[in-house]
Amino acid sequence: MKRRTFLSSAAAFAVVAALPRSARAQTVASNALITARIPGADRELPVIGIGTARRYADPDGEAELAALKATIARFVELGGQVIDTAPSYGKAEEVIGLLVEQLGIRDRLFLATKVGVNSREEGVAEIEQSFVRLRTKQIDLIAVHNLRDIDNQLAILRDLKAAGRIRALGATTSTDRQYPAFEAMMRRQALDVIQVDYALDNRTAAERILPLAQERGVAVMINLPFGRGRLFEATRGRPLPDWAREINATSWAQVFLKYLVSHPSRPIAVPGMAQARYVDDNIAAARPPLPDAAMRRRMEQYIDAL
Repeated sequence: MKRRTFLSSAAAFAVVAALPRSARAQTVASNALITARIPGADRELPVIGIGTARRYADPDGEAELAALKATIARFVELGGQVIDTAPSYGKAEEVIGLLVEQLGIRDRLFLATKVGVNSREEGVAEIEQSFVRLRTKQIDLIAVHNLRDIDNQLAILRDLKAAGRIRALGATTSTDRQYPAFEAMMRRQALDVIQVDYALDNRTAAERILPLAQERGVAVMINLPFGRGRLFEATRGRPLPDWAREINATSWAQVFLKYLVSHPSRPIAVPGMAQARYVDDNIAAARPPLPDAAMRRRMEQYIDAL
């Protein structure tokens, strides 16, 4: 589904968009981005990153590739750092590696990828391919994708971390069907990061997974932050509620993202972004203020009533 944004004040957005890029960058720079800590990597990272599933999987010609390059350039210009990808996302790793090299920004990014295979031998081979495709000697984070061969793959990742080839390791899930197994894995394994599906209309992860991450000192990344597009469908054509002004949200995307990154586990959300204008919109969700507990309940009640 094509990503949609709904700005509550088109006139205000037009004024900002009309500013020279240097002026826009200066304005943004005066509003520091909220960050979250990745303990294993000893890094503080902005709480909004880029997810690369689908749109980066197979760019159709130079025009689409140029749009992706402009997206990443704008992301870094605004202070973004985290780009999340995976070998299973088509050509996404290869595309990211190419564009990051062309832009000369590897040292300004936190590159995260995954390993999702069924044996140690396959894991070693897939990981080595990730280094090649991403065109880097060090990958910041590799996570085991959807619990596949979790024990073998984490053993590989621990060796890579000890050797300094990766900074952090973790595990991912994107379905509540895996939550019992995922929770059990979190209790028996030492992880730096987990990644889980969580959205304003998909809050199951907040019941046990996110609190457990807090308890164990594990950083959190969020996939499917817009509920597989359902949130945009539910709010299509609706003006922003008055309370959105209290958290400086000027679009539905910012409402949805601010809800996520305000969770006490301080997650990093990785929405898909394939156009520079989405970067401007989404990165704004990493600026204060964030919703407090009372506002979060209000947001939940609003969405639940639709």
